[in-house]
Amino acid sequence: MSRFRGGPDGNDVSSESGPSPERASITVENLSLSFGDLSVLEGVSLTIEPGEFVGFVGPNGAGKTTLLRAISGALEPDSGTVTVGDTDVHRASSKASSRLVSVVPQDTALSFSFPIRDVVEMGRHPHRSRFSSPTREDREAVERALERTRTAELADRPIDEVSGGQRQRVVLARAIAQETPAMLLDEPTGSLDVNHQIETLELVRELVEEGRTVCAAIHDLDLAARYCDRLVMLADSGIYRSGPPADVLTGESLSDVFDATATVTRNPITGTETVTALPNADGSETREAGDGTPVRVHVLGTGPLASSVLARLETATAELEISVGPVTAGDTASETARSLDIDRLEIAPFESLSPADLTAFEERIHEADTTVVSEGVLESAGAGSRQLLETVDAVAGSIVLVRGTDDERSITEGDAVGRTDGDVFTTGDRARGLEATPETILGAIDEAVASGLESVYSRADSGSSETGSSDGESSSGVSAESSSD
Repeated sequence: MSRFRGGPDGNDVSSESGPSPERASITVENLSLSFGDLSVLEGVSLTIEPGEFVGFVGPNGAGKTTLLRAISGALEPDSGTVTVGDTDVHRASSKASSRLVSVVPQDTALSFSFPIRDVVEMGRHPHRSRFSSPTREDREAVERALERTRTAELADRPIDEVSGGQRQRVVLARAIAQETPAMLLDEPTGSLDVNHQIETLELVRELVEEGRTVCAAIHDLDLAARYCDRLVMLADSGIYRSGPPADVLTGESLSDVFDATATVTRNPITGTETVTALPNADGSETREAGDGTPVRVHVLGTGPLASSVLARLETATAELEISVGPVTAGDTASETARSLDIDRLEIAPFESLSPADLTAFEERIHEADTTVVSEGVLESAGAGSRQLLETVDAVAGSIVLVRGTDDERSITEGDAVGRTDGDVFTTGDRARGLEATPETILGAIDEAVASGLESVYSRADSGSSETGSSDGESSSGVSAESSSD
């Protein structure tokens, strides 16, 4: 059901929006539809309840618009039924179905030059006889729709003399004036600037709060996650997944349905899912570890910088076994790893690393061919970070220090790491490790593995007794600070 309690100002919107239409659910049962030999929808079933906003998402050609048109009654299915309330829209007259379902199409081009007020008034036609004049109720509904869509100042202008975005809002006003229990929108924000996108979807949320049953085809996955109560992801002529946005928008589903590498994280401002598409395999290659096995990389870091590294490693053509941690649950790096199905050592916010966590961390470092450390960990003054760095220095086969691209230093791929905060990452009298940015990380890992800087395999027989985590006293009470990188 709806996540919102009222209008944009938090107040109940029903009292200022006129009478609400009767509530009705949309029920699609075993619907199949094809165009010639091309099957577009096959056995689709779903129910949308009053006061629910459902978004149809999926790649081009998945059937989003076709499903909307079938629900509106414009397309007759090969089999199955669509009901709004108790009415089968494909058995009802055009006028009767138009009192149940209003539509905001993707193509809002109109071939006539009527004034905008007259266009909005067309939404009232299903409520009166063909040749009757508009009633007072009709005129009030039109004025309310114009006001709600902020098109009242355009009311006397011809529809063919306004911009595409303004025309989109006029067509939405017509649908609002129609006062139907169900509303269908096909790419309602497609021709709008960012400000009007938000205004339009906020208005749709108000309509949902009033009890409208709304479904929309939306390409913008961030907006779909922000405003929809539920998403229905379409693929291969059917429903791939349906549920709350957090359950539908995952790295796995985006890979399967969109053939895309993407991360899904929670926007810290809106609290909803944000999708970041990444380039697919970019041709960068990384050497095997020396025995034919994939290169194993562990990332120590948090925040956007570590997330960028994880994303870059995930899009490499070479097979990599990636792990990250310790990271705090909810951190950007943790969410990125979760979305990309990367192994992560995760701890609860504000909790200290336990001896078991430290042991797990040491094991990951010991098994990795290369450990990538973000600069934020080096800059942290906490005892916990120091303990982790000492473990990396003692156990890691090779080390790559990654710095942000906005760092003031000029960094080139493969630059040697100098002595850093307390001379960590040193062996004897020489610094060991390479510096990189997220853009050059693959080349740095490639060089680190090729150089065999104290390879983990040469350490396999020596154990890890030299690490700080072997000391029970120093292993306890280590906090897992989050860096700000």
